[in-house]
Amino acid sequence: MIVRQFLKITTVISSVLIGMLIGWPQARADNDNNGSQDEKQMTQTGLAEAASLGITLHITDQDLDLVGLGSYLVNVTSACNACHTPVFLYTSFKQPSGYPYFIPPVFSGKKQIDPNFYLSGGFDFGPPPSTIPPSTAHIISRNLTPDKNGLPAGRSLEDFIQIMKTGVDLDRYHLNCGSLGATNTNCTGFPVNGALLQVMPWPFFQRMTDRQLTAIYTYLSTVPCLEGDPGNPNPPTGSRCK
Repeated sequence: MIVRQFLKITTVISSVLIGMLIGWPQARADNDNNGSQDEKQMTQTGLAEAASLGITLHITDQDLDLVGLGSYLVNVTSACNACHTPVFLYTSFKQPSGYPYFIPPVFSGKKQIDPNFYLSGGFDFGPPPSTIPPSTAHIISRNLTPDKNGLPAGRSLEDFIQIMKTGVDLDRYHLNCGSLGATNTNCTGFPVNGALLQVMPWPFFQRMTDRQLTAIYTYLSTVPCLEGDPGNPNPPTGSRCK
């Protein structure tokens, strides 16, 4: 009896040690703490969501996995199109049948983006509050669609990652009053840092990995390009493909 118990205990201890060494694979679910499996599902969901929303993607040599992951981050988790359209939320969806805030039968039951505005920017957030002197600069969401060279927002990948991690406004639209390049009508006052994007939630996105940011950039390079950066001072002339 004692020998049998000893053997049983020894077997259990051995199993524990072996399990610790090999990571207990037999005890894991298919998607339990499996990063690669999680990303695979995000990629599939992202591609399916883009198709469901009615977004026509122009995929040439882009990595399809990055496109799908980018779509997941842009369309599923971050709702980028809500701000990057001329009218917050309302122009994010095709009116009226694809607008999920309406009730049936006006809403078809399937949300769809409006291809005339998707990620084209132009929403006016107004001036930043409580600046000294009071600011008249209107903060307007930027156009994220590719330019005629296929660059999202007209920026390189390196610029895009820098913007997302630091919030720097490389367009220098609203520098602080008195700063080089700022104008009286578009400058911002103390304590707002006019060198940074004031509405873009970059402080929350800056911890994204380079792969995630690259995925967003890759996805944006495949969406239809729309003209201009409406409402911003000195919009780039001819930089958007028609």
